[in-house]
Amino acid sequence: MLTREQLKAEALRLHSAEKNRKQVEATTVHYPTMTLDDAYNVQSAWMDIKKAEGRKVAGYKIGLTSRAMQKSMNIDEPDYGTLLDDMVFEEGTELDSSAFLDPRIEVELAFYLNKPLFGENLSIIDVLNATDYVVPALELIAARTFRVDPTTGYTRTVKDTISDNAANAGIITGGLPVRPDDIDLRYVPALLFRNGVIEESGVSAAVLNHPAKGIAWLAKKYFPHGIKLEPGQVILAGSFTRPVPVRSGDTFSVDFGPLGNISCYFK
Repeated sequence: MLTREQLKAEALRLHSAEKNRKQVEATTVHYPTMTLDDAYNVQSAWMDIKKAEGRKVAGYKIGLTSRAMQKSMNIDEPDYGTLLDDMVFEEGTELDSSAFLDPRIEVELAFYLNKPLFGENLSIIDVLNATDYVVPALELIAARTFRVDPTTGYTRTVKDTISDNAANAGIITGGLPVRPDDIDLRYVPALLFRNGVIEESGVSAAVLNHPAKGIAWLAKKYFPHGIKLEPGQVILAGSFTRPVPVRSGDTFSVDFGPLGNISCYFK
């Protein structure tokens, strides 16, 4: 296990990389024997730094929800990270691509809670009952540590991604909000256009067969730590497309069928 000093040092290194807009070596290069618990502890230490600077928790994200992605990362469950208030953007927002390190866009659904979720025996029904509404969302992911080190060729592992706040950099919401029982949330479609060209498509059932399933999983993961998913928070349920790289000048438009559209522009 990493010491408190090592956790803080690594969190500060990631924080500096983000602030200086300069990628750094993967965490596991420095700590090759670190565990998944160490990785989540690094992530927590980094979020503590941000909260000490005035940021507030807006919600949480779930990643690596598809079986194919889990196999590629040699894990058998999703990962998770924290959404802070400065990571939440409205539909139509113009974003500075240079503010994010190796940015990419993923297609998701976001659940806004009106009741707490806390316990070790939660189900999809519990999640739906605690949800005020669901909206289309895009996750903006980034990599403060190199995905593939340009000097050594080292490829970062899931422990690096988890340390890096599960690669989260922001969330963009829009489209039409729906009550969780208004539609079958397993069959929300999405067509992702970049500059008018379809780059990705998917359907929400690709997220663990139901996007609410990952939220129940997340609440159970936080339960031993005494952390509740709180009313007013937004929970990103996981992507049902592969990530698409973001370039300066790109316009993204995502058609969610009956749930409307989201667009954003990167200058």
